[in-house]
Amino acid sequence: MAEDVFDLVIIGAGPTGMFGGFYAGLRGMKFKIIDSMEALGGQVSAMYPEKDIFDVAGFPRVSGKRLVADLEEQLTRFKPEVILGEKVAKVNRRMDNVFELTTDKGGKHFCKAIVLALGMGSFTPKKHPNPELAPYEGKGVQYGVLSMDPFKGKRTLVVGGGDSALDWALMLEPICDKVTLIHRRDEFRAHEASVKKLKASKVDIKLWYELKTVRGKDKVQEAVIYENHTMAEEALPVDFVVLNFGFQASLTFLKDWGLTLEKNKIPVNQKMETNVPGIYAAGDIVTHPGKLDLIATGFAEGATAVNFAKTYINPNEKAEPGHSSNLKW
Repeated sequence: MAEDVFDLVIIGAGPTGMFGGFYAGLRGMKFKIIDSMEALGGQVSAMYPEKDIFDVAGFPRVSGKRLVADLEEQLTRFKPEVILGEKVAKVNRRMDNVFELTTDKGGKHFCKAIVLALGMGSFTPKKHPNPELAPYEGKGVQYGVLSMDPFKGKRTLVVGGGDSALDWALMLEPICDKVTLIHRRDEFRAHEASVKKLKASKVDIKLWYELKTVRGKDKVQEAVIYENHTMAEEALPVDFVVLNFGFQASLTFLKDWGLTLEKNKIPVNQKMETNVPGIYAAGDIVTHPGKLDLIATGFAEGATAVNFAKTYINPNEKAEPGHSSNLKW
């Protein structure tokens, strides 16, 4: 059977990859998207579906799941082939310059160019160092807020001082019986506007505090916290503990694909080209001078990568896509 060679394969189905797919369709490219997760949306779907996002152009505020749903509607206009639940394990460039991709499920995919939109890669939340918490994971201990419903009328402890921790605390405060936020320092890493909202909210803020352990029969009923100067302990009655210590990601497999890495990111130029001709990258996975890890930046980088991939496949084509308003939909 003859190989079905696509113009483009986008690896990663988060916001950057989904918007990149829209642009591939806009440019008339035959493309597919592959992602190791079982659903579109990447980290947004996996970790922050209920979180409100405030820095996407055109949306005063939008939940993660609403943003993903709108991106899916935009993407599927072009009826792409979407392969979920498969991780690309090998990338081989053949003598005819066709890329052969092999997934962990044994799938074979062939294309003329690749866009990597892997976000942080195969990410997992950093766990609390105390192994006593492990039996309570999914029984009150959570590393994200996937649904608001279970928290209604409950007592919740949020641990962390970054954007996600503050966002979760502010989201949960109106529906929980009580929300407590502890942070190991006296300064937050979150956006200034979020810090201002937090201080004006009813969230009980405890600075210089850390989580020691949790207790309960079958599920979390109590959290033990301590002041990290005096080491004085305090037991809080809680139903949920939401932890945000960041994520661990491994992208070392990209070296096997011939790609250069700098501090676990892929360096790219203004065209979003990697060191391997025909492979482009966009979003949180890339680094370049002035790089900002924003969804808005990822959208622009995804569009740039796809449009220059178009010129790589066919040098007679222009990178400039023109205005979508001129097209007949």
